[in-house]
Formats: sequence, structure tokens, C-alpha cells
Amino acid sequence: MTRTASDPRNGGLAPESGLECRGLTCGYGRITVVRDLDLTVGPGQVLALLGPNGAGKTTLMLTIAGLLPRLGGDVRMEGSELSSGRPAEASRRGVVLVPDDRSLFTTLSVRENIEVARRRSGPAARRMLDLFPALEPRWNVLAGHLSGGEQQMLAMARALVQEPRALLIDEMSMGLAPVVVEALMPVVRRVADETGAVVVLVEQHVRLALDIADQAVVLVHGEARLAGPAADLAGDLARLEAVYLGTSP
Repeated sequence: MTRTASDPRNGGLAPESGLECRGLTCGYGRITVVRDLDLTVGPGQVLALLGPNGAGKTTLMLTIAGLLPRLGGDVRMEGSELSSGRPAEASRRGVVLVPDDRSLFTTLSVRENIEVARRRSGPAARRMLDLFPALEPRWNVLAGHLSGGEQQMLAMARALVQEPRALLIDEMSMGLAPVVVEALMPVVRRVADETGAVVVLVEQHVRLALDIADQAVVLVHGEARLAGPAADLAGDLARLEAVYLGTSP
């Protein structure tokens, strides 16, 4: 697959304008969860957002998607600031979230779930079968009758049919067997490579995420404790483990 010029594995060139967070502070009312975070993810890049449970990863994703108002800082998509707490605006600008609960319409079929998410000018629903061929024999089956892996494929297909410029995937592996996660990871990489979309992936399967990511950030207690090229973090798993366990200096 062809890498974009913004890919650090393609000569280390500086990323073009994609998704940027500057001094981003997130939380719930007076409760601060993520503090003063800076992120830059260029077009066609995958950022693995790692960290222990309770680190603030989901809160960060909800804030970028506009589902939670920011407590401070700003979020920019392709150079222009996104309004705080405006999910409809974020969606119009191409920011699409796959939530950890998948949020499917369980009484609608696979086809209907995709059709209802499709933008008027977007690709036909059946084009998603190119990425998720396992959904073809389940095309007219209700989403509530799918396996966990099939439901995750459908959740991702619903997001991709919206032609995202920034795809936020929260805990893709939730409740799935490792073999299913291994099959889905290359799809994430393919989406970034072929569409040029920014992808931010929250994932607990650290090694699998680092294998397909360009960059990685480890959040601990709402702060970025470790960040850098994914290949570098994958090559120093002892340091990564120390950050997770809170034993790093």
C-alpha cells in the first residue's frame, strides 16, 4: 500500500494539517480528566492512543467528537478550529466516532444500519463489503443477531460510509477474541492508507495497535506520559510497561 508523505515511516516528513489538539483539557463539569494535551495527527496517519483503564482515553475521544464540551484548549480539523461541544459540526467537518458500545440499531438489518448512516453523496452501502466481506451473508440479518465481531465490523462500516476525514475508534477490541482483533487491525491501516483519513485508535491490545500505527501516545491519569513513533515504542516494551504500571521515573 502507498504511504502518504506525512507518514513518519516514509522519510520522517512533517505531517500536513490533519487533526490537532492544543492545550486540550477535558472532563465533566468541574472534574478534569485530561490535562493540557497536545496532539498532531497528519492525513493518512494512525495514532494509537494507549493507557490503563481510567486514563481519560474515552473522555478525550468524546471531546474531540464534540460530544463533551472542552474545558480548555482547542481542537482543529484541517487547519480550522472545531466549536466546543458541537457534535453536528464535528460530523459535518468529517470527524466520525466509533464508540466503545458500537451504538448500532439492533432492530435494523446490516444494510439498513449502513444506509441510515450514509451521507447523500457518499458511497453505496454495498461498497463497505469490500472492506468487510464477512458481512455479505449477514446483509439482511438484524444487527442484534450478529456476533460481537460482526457487530464491530458493522459499526466501522457505518462510520466509513460517512467518508470520515478523522476516524476515532474507541476500544475496537472490546469483548472480541484476539483472532478477530488481528483480522480488523489491517482494515484500520488500509483505511488510513487508501483514504488519507486521520485515524485515532484507542486500544488495549498494545502490540497489535503498535504494529499498524504511525505514532503512539500513552495517557496516564489524564497526562501524556510517553509519546513517539509507534515503532520506537514497540521496540522498548519494558519502558512502555513501566509507564503503564507507574514505575517509570
